[in-house]
Amino acid sequence: MPQASILIVDDEELIRESLRLDLLDTGYAVDLAGSGEQAVALLDKDYDLIVTDLIMEGLDGIEVLRQAKSKRSDQAVFILTGYGELDSAIEALRLGADDYLLKPYNHDELILRVAKCLAGRRLRQTVQLYESLLSICSECKKIRDSETDENGEFRWISIEQFISKAIGSDLSHGICPDCYRRKMAELKEMIRGGQIFPSPR
Repeated sequence: MPQASILIVDDEELIRESLRLDLLDTGYAVDLAGSGEQAVALLDKDYDLIVTDLIMEGLDGIEVLRQAKSKRSDQAVFILTGYGELDSAIEALRLGADDYLLKPYNHDELILRVAKCLAGRRLRQTVQLYESLLSICSECKKIRDSETDENGEFRWISIEQFISKAIGSDLSHGICPDCYRRKMAELKEMIRGGQIFPSPR
């Protein structure tokens, strides 16, 4: 499995460095940002997790969270907060943060919660992947439509119907050279076997 990448955002150098060492020791790749502005400038990189302090000068952790989620809706964000900032931490959870941890943090709890956030993001990505795949019946080759019928059940429609719906136009039918040759061979075999045009008696 590739090494998970984590962005640490905190305006206190001592906390940044402590977090960096804790996460490096666990095997993660770590980048640092000393402010919310620096963190936002790094959001073009696809981090597996952003660990951000909540209260910072300039752009705070809530704004880092908002901008990270607007960039990638499945971005995992972990909030670090002080005892007096629990209301703000709860607001961060409402805005889509995956978890929060009170400072000063316990090393083992941090590592456990970071692993949980990363596992949650991997699960969400797996679900999104399966949702993006087309379900095709292995027998009749119909495709499961994204719309449901009057009973709330998914409809199964032909490939032609699905493509017409997707591109908004009707399809013309033809036969490819390989299928033409196969069908002609089958026809000749049927004629030879007397299944078509049987010999007069």
